[in-house]
Amino acid sequence: MPTPTKGPRLGAGPTHERMILSNLSQQLFEHKRITTTVTKAKRLRPVAERMITFAKRGDLASRRRVMRQLTDKSVVHELFTSIAAAMEGRDGGYTRITKIGNRKGDNAPMAVIELVMEPVANKETVAEAERATAKAAPAPAAPVDTPADTTAEDVKAKEIPADEQAPAVGSNEAAEVAAQNKDAAEFAGSHAPLESGEAPEGFAVKGNRNSMKYHVPGSRWYSGTTAEIWFDSPANAEAAGFQPAGGAAAQKISE
Repeated sequence: MPTPTKGPRLGAGPTHERMILSNLSQQLFEHKRITTTVTKAKRLRPVAERMITFAKRGDLASRRRVMRQLTDKSVVHELFTSIAAAMEGRDGGYTRITKIGNRKGDNAPMAVIELVMEPVANKETVAEAERATAKAAPAPAAPVDTPADTTAEDVKAKEIPADEQAPAVGSNEAAEVAAQNKDAAEFAGSHAPLESGEAPEGFAVKGNRNSMKYHVPGSRWYSGTTAEIWFDSPANAEAAGFQPAGGAAAQKISE
């Protein structure tokens, strides 16, 4: 029997304590789990696990050693056949203690001590499961290399949606856009694009006919968008059927 901890023993003396632990062990092996106090459960654990170690050996000397403490031969047979076989792949930790609160009456802390009968996965199975998990995991995204000569304007231009991209100011494409939109003055508060690509005086809001969105000065995509139509105010742009690009908050419009 393991050396008891310092302090008072269970029961009236050493012999009584050995009898208590033997009876608790016999009940544990018979029912696979019992409810007792936390103190008795902690004292029972090393005694019961030592008997399981003897049972795993399976020789005659070990059986006789266990029968010194367990008086019921049927329980000994159960221990050496069923329980020892279930613990074959387990190197230790044959019991589990779970606290369940205090007992009514004397308020003693109670616990459930039970045998751990679950099968143990061998190392090969665990390694195979880890390899399968690693194989099923998605590959990390490859880093995107940015050329060294990339400027802030290039990065900002890439953030502009495809339907908002327009020719550069002063280019031939910008002149063609201006020619195609000469009838833009049909909207109230609007102005057709100038051939120079600059904003007409008093018209600072840019409109895009493809997306039917407008941009106010200082908004996110204002500098990267070439106006296909100009408006003098966001209100006139909305009256013409244009919507704020990115929402009203992105265009700094107060509700």
